[in-house]
Amino acid sequence: IWIFHGFYAEEKLVGNLASMSTSERIKAIQKMPETMKKKREIRNKVLKEITKKSRHHSTQRPCCTQRLQGTVVSFRRFGNSLSEYFHLLQLWHKTLKIIGAEFGTSVLSYFIFLKWLLTFNIFSFLINFSFITIPQFVAAEPNNLSFTGLELLTGAGYFQQTVLYYGFYTNATISKIENGPSYNMQLAYIFTIGIYFIICFLILLFSMAKSFCRNFINPQTYSGNASKLLCTWDFNVTNEKAVTLKQKNLSTQIKEDLTEVNREVLNLTVTERVVRIVIHLVSWLASLGTAIAACAGVYFLSINNLKLFVKGHKNDLESQAAMLVLPIVTSLLNTFIPFFYSWLGHLESFQTPGHQIYVTITRNIVLKISIVGILCYYWLNIVAASESQCWETLVGQDIYRLVLVEFIFCLLGSLFGEFLRRIIGTTVCVSLGLPEFDIGRNVLDLIYAQTLTWIGILFSPLLPGIQMISFSIVFFVKKVSLMMNCQPPRKVWRTAQMTTSFIFLLFFPSFLGVLSVIGVTVWRLKPSAECGPFRGLSSMYAAVSEWIKILENYTASKWVVWIYYNLITSELFFFILSILVLIITYLYWQIIEGRKTMTKLLHKQIIN
Repeated sequence: IWIFHGFYAEEKLVGNLASMSTSERIKAIQKMPETMKKKREIRNKVLKEITKKSRHHSTQRPCCTQRLQGTVVSFRRFGNSLSEYFHLLQLWHKTLKIIGAEFGTSVLSYFIFLKWLLTFNIFSFLINFSFITIPQFVAAEPNNLSFTGLELLTGAGYFQQTVLYYGFYTNATISKIENGPSYNMQLAYIFTIGIYFIICFLILLFSMAKSFCRNFINPQTYSGNASKLLCTWDFNVTNEKAVTLKQKNLSTQIKEDLTEVNREVLNLTVTERVVRIVIHLVSWLASLGTAIAACAGVYFLSINNLKLFVKGHKNDLESQAAMLVLPIVTSLLNTFIPFFYSWLGHLESFQTPGHQIYVTITRNIVLKISIVGILCYYWLNIVAASESQCWETLVGQDIYRLVLVEFIFCLLGSLFGEFLRRIIGTTVCVSLGLPEFDIGRNVLDLIYAQTLTWIGILFSPLLPGIQMISFSIVFFVKKVSLMMNCQPPRKVWRTAQMTTSFIFLLFFPSFLGVLSVIGVTVWRLKPSAECGPFRGLSSMYAAVSEWIKILENYTASKWVVWIYYNLITSELFFFILSILVLIITYLYWQIIEGRKTMTKLLHKQIIN
């Protein structure tokens, strides 16, 4: 009787749900006090019931309506099945869960950021390869240079006559069929890169806004501890390893939240405060002085490197090795100076690990962006005015070597630096213990590498593919080194805002600085006369101006000409657009402040 009663109640429930609208049915199933597995079973039975009813009334409905409803139901089933298994397709999903459970959200934020940058480079590589490289293969001439293997380190020699560099691309209009469709390589080159940077700009803005809303103004920030403790467990998890991993993950998150709530406020005397301020000032002076000295060394070394390259330019071993001096010295500075900054951070004795990491990141970003700025000045003002036949390819080779050597140093730092530190901490000096994962230094290495990649896209369109491979290898090497050599942070702390800070640093000063470099190159500098798709033009942007002049002769393209003269080249349009952006930003911040105020008031009422 009880079995029959339960079966009858379920059939009645399915019938009621089938008679509801789609939105009402979804809300009703979500509110049921059942497990996710049971809800999926009910949903599938409801969809079958709807299909039966539609077949029963098929004789009373037009043929088009039947086909349309059948298509909608099929797509809905496909979408439901896809959403259930979509998490299995996520890149490194299980690995990220293990890292978060073992080492907390602070270390996890680094690997999430690395995965996010990898998707950026995959997207960039696919765009450049599809619209720039593949058409060039059609018009490519055979490479007569021999491959020795040293090109993998130097980027010179055989690679000079390949699609890796700007100088190999043609300035002709590609057409395989006579009187057939043609492909303008000049327009393809500049529009592909320009549209890519516009898409990156929008993605970065959207990612910052989304991360900010989730981590700074989300109401769960104020009332998430109780729900995390009482309502987070997924009872469909039955595998023993999965249960243990879920327990560790929740335990780590709750510890982080409690540490944030129970933060102690230090009561220092006047003398202690003065001593701390003096230590902070001395540390900042030392860090800034080190950055200035490093920039001066890179500048003078780059000048000597250019003289050696222009005079010699041979393919012997000595000349090939001389090309690696600049990237090796730059990578040495970027590798060892951050250790000095980390030592300064420990010397300053910050109250929270988060404060120490943010200060270390700030000092590292000053160092790395300053070095990149010196290199950009060297490329755009010295190399571009040199006697080199193709200065764009020379810049592309420099960036290739910098990216490759930085990648090698990153691997060496993980394989030997953290490994040796573990050996010392466990055998020689046991009091040191296992090392902690240096979040600030590793994040800035990623931002530095991505900045070089963005700058190099114009001079080496396939550079994102190289960075894509390097980031994939770095992820696995860092994961293995983390599991084998590092320990979880001694002080557990909440880092919900860390990812937002990473994206902001990637946007400013990294991405905006890259846009400035690209803008100067496209609008101000004269391309090489003997290589590249823009040879013979006064600037790269002149290709667009000449194209617009051609369109003026066609009536069907008048709208493109109107947009160009009245919007793109109009100062008034960009002035009005800037005002609108400022107004929208101001209104957005007002809404955020209002939501934060309402959330705090609601939290106080709940406590009372």
